[in-house]
Amino acid sequence: MIGVIDYGAGNLKSVSNSLSAMDAKAKLVKSPEDLCEVTSIIFPGVGSFGDSANHLKEQNLFESLKNWILEDRPFLGICIGFQMLFETSDESPGAIGLGVLSGKVVRFDQTQSLKIPHMGWNKINIKQKSDPIWKGLDESPHFYFVHSFYPKTDENKIVASTTPYGSEFTSSVRRGNLFATQFHPEKSQGSGLRLIRNFLSLNSEI
Repeated sequence: MIGVIDYGAGNLKSVSNSLSAMDAKAKLVKSPEDLCEVTSIIFPGVGSFGDSANHLKEQNLFESLKNWILEDRPFLGICIGFQMLFETSDESPGAIGLGVLSGKVVRFDQTQSLKIPHMGWNKINIKQKSDPIWKGLDESPHFYFVHSFYPKTDENKIVASTTPYGSEFTSSVRRGNLFATQFHPEKSQGSGLRLIRNFLSLNSEI
């Protein structure tokens, strides 16, 4: 059973529709008790870093979710679900993320005349093409992005892909059973559905 984190602001409908298209069994996770019924987690994202952290704490999910990830249980983070894995964010000074990955979330460099937010389709440059998470995808597939901030990490070994926007930024990470993306696979048509299916297949959910 796949648990979809419902913290009051996520893009739940698109994720739920993607899972339904694959006949995958899923349920919304709103409390620590709900985690007892699932074997994989998807943390979808729309919202700010600080608000997301507060919602998780209000639902008593913050520490439970952190422990889930530290135990290396299957986890897919999308957009804010990716950013929340890090320690802090320039978007919400003073707010603390889950901190299971080292680094911070930063804003795109406004001196480069970039359109912010970074919105629309862009390619990703895959780092480990042999990783089964990328099975069936092109060498530089395109995914849909909408964000003004992105995580900056010095853990080079966890970087699964980068994307050019002004400069190369980390667009996904992979560590054990953790996979997280800055882009929205649930809004990325065939490539996105294939990526979600790959994640679920790795964890025997479909």
